[in-house]
Amino acid sequence: MSDRRETPVVAGPGGVMTDEVGVITGDLVVATDTEGDRATITVQYASAEEWYTVTGSPLTVVGRDGQWVHAAVVRAAAAGLPAGLEEMDVE
Repeated sequence: MSDRRETPVVAGPGGVMTDEVGVITGDLVVATDTEGDRATITVQYASAEEWYTVTGSPLTVVGRDGQWVHAAVVRAAAAGLPAGLEEMDVE
């Protein structure tokens, strides 16, 4: 069963890199879908409908629950992920 969580966030310096449109900045919503040891990370502009895949998604998250993964991704987006999830440490 998938654990989906969404949180509004203001992207940090450099924004958040996506596969579809490159870097997006400003007021965003970050979503994590965690199932087993994999987490798919997507992002959208606040008040938009289209979701974008954060570059580097999905993450392997062995031993981490959905709440931990989501909180870590939200903190990382608020700090800025201009190169996508490659800059994020999930250990």
